Amino acid sequence: MAVPKRKHSNSRTGKRRAHDAKKPKALTTCPKCSTALPTHVVCPNCGNYMGRVVVVPDDET
Repeated sequence: MAVPKRKHSNSRTGKRRAHDAKKPKALTTCPKCSTALPTHVVCPNCGNYMGRVVVVPDDET
């Protein structure tokens, strides 16, 4: 089994973990109703996705 010969320094460990921080969720706006929503998600307000109505919202039925 491969075992490191020496301990990695805190600086080296920190450099490796520099990109592990949590990032905020990417939000886009719906082109029809301008609601902020995550990418690749059907708009809960108007039901549009990729320029067409996929789901009919509850308030319109």
